[in-house]
Amino acid sequence: MGKDSVNIMNDNMRHMRMADVRSERRIMKNRLRRQREMKKNFLILVMTVCLIVTGSLSLNGFRSNAQDDSAETSYKAYKSVCVANNDTLWSLAKQYMDEEHYDSVEEYIEEVKRMNGMTDDMIRYGEYLIVPYYSSEYSG
Repeated sequence: MGKDSVNIMNDNMRHMRMADVRSERRIMKNRLRRQREMKKNFLILVMTVCLIVTGSLSLNGFRSNAQDDSAETSYKAYKSVCVANNDTLWSLAKQYMDEEHYDSVEEYIEEVKRMNGMTDDMIRYGEYLIVPYYSSEYSG
């Protein structure tokens, strides 16, 4: 081989090494770009999941409030009752008291006594008492 062909081979080898270096740089840049894209896509996925969870919790809160609002409304009403022969404040409480609105029978009896101006638990046959009760129908 002649001197010119050796120089050409050396130039070709140098050119190939430069091309290999450029190729390696391009491969490295592509790999870094793909890693950045993967991180960005992962962050978008995490943010989307967070938004879905937050939205679901908010929607569930609104829906549970709506269910509470749809519960049956009850109205407090009053009735005049004539005391029968064997009636007691306890028997009247069992008949008219609503456990949803009173914590105990004693609380209901105290309200009946207060409404009727009573100082003790004594009621008499034939006497009229005003008693509270709750109804789903408005009677006003």
